[in-house]
Amino acid sequence: MKKILIIEDELNIYELIKFNLVTHGFEVDGVQDGALAIEKILDVLPDLIILDLMLPGKDGISICREIRANSIISYIPIIMLTAKSEEFDKVLGLEIGADDYITKPFGVKELCARVKAVLRRTEILLSKEDEAIFVGDLHIEPKAFEVYQNGEKLALTLKEYELLVFLAKHRGQVLTRDQLLDQIWGFDYYGETRTVDVHIRYLRKKIEEQSEDGKKYIETVRGVGYRFIEK
Repeated sequence: MKKILIIEDELNIYELIKFNLVTHGFEVDGVQDGALAIEKILDVLPDLIILDLMLPGKDGISICREIRANSIISYIPIIMLTAKSEEFDKVLGLEIGADDYITKPFGVKELCARVKAVLRRTEILLSKEDEAIFVGDLHIEPKAFEVYQNGEKLALTLKEYELLVFLAKHRGQVLTRDQLLDQIWGFDYYGETRTVDVHIRYLRKKIEEQSEDGKKYIETVRGVGYRFIEK
């Protein structure tokens, strides 16, 4: 049974989501105070987190950033839930590591469908029997969702991990932003290709600044996209 953690301070919304997820066969836990969220996540280790943006104690953006910076829980998929519907908020949420974004008011059926879709995508990644990938000082373990550099485990978000694996598997090839957006975020993602650029920037910072010999892995092909350099 998949475990879902709901971080939502409005009790009526929490109870509504919990009831419907339990009906669909999920195990559900929750926390209403943002300041207690990380402690709860580390305790429960859920398969997916539904995270409200506006919370007492600590806001959802800060919590999302902390999750993605913690190597123990950085792999857990996140669906952000908020009353804000501005495009800027959606892009920001996805750029800091959210896997999906739903605005209030929302349809319960849609939310359950999104939860199942994100979990299904994660299961597909886990089910792939890919062998370890070694490139330069990077060691990627696809089955474990882990990346090591010079023996040290890197704290990558799920999207950064997916992006790195896809680039590494197609090293030497020029990949357009649209190709990366479709492969990593899915055909039904309506965001901008700017999201790809932001994730590439974060990924570069994590894998290139840590490199002992200053190796550059990701090359920008101006006006087209990116290429993963093998040598």
